[in-house]
Amino acid sequence: MYDINECHYKANAPYPPVRVDEPNLAYADEMLSNMGAVVSEMSDVTRYFYISVVTEPEFRSISVCFHHISIVEMHHLNIFAELALQLGTDPRLWCGRTRKRWWSPSFIGYPRDVCALITESIEAEKAAIRKYSRQADTICDGNIVAILNRIILDEKRHLQIFREMCEQLQCF
Repeated sequence: MYDINECHYKANAPYPPVRVDEPNLAYADEMLSNMGAVVSEMSDVTRYFYISVVTEPEFRSISVCFHHISIVEMHHLNIFAELALQLGTDPRLWCGRTRKRWWSPSFIGYPRDVCALITESIEAEKAAIRKYSRQADTICDGNIVAILNRIILDEKRHLQIFREMCEQLQCF
């Protein structure tokens, strides 16, 4: 089964300082989206917490790995909250420019089959990488872009881990 000693939960690179050039409400909205939209850190923290609990009895190594990855995602959530605050908005778990939509536990699936859980996690990581890459291409604040690019490294690492789990379990 998946070797927890091989589960390096994040990229081996330092995080840039959490700072912005100046307040910018458009960028703040992007950070809120990273915190509390369907594709968001809160969704990933919750998804991976759930997976760590339901896989624990039968797949201990997978459970431990998801637990640690959820902590990395919580760190990302904190970074995006700090950025949102510095950019000039209240870092609540909501998104939307004019009509705020609160984050909801309904944003994630709750399958019980281990392969379905990992497959959903793969899709979540791919969506986050696409979203953060798009933001890094459009945001003109080098501090935020550096942070996004660093977080993308973690998301790519998680994607690799989940793909390796799928191979071991022959989910494909």
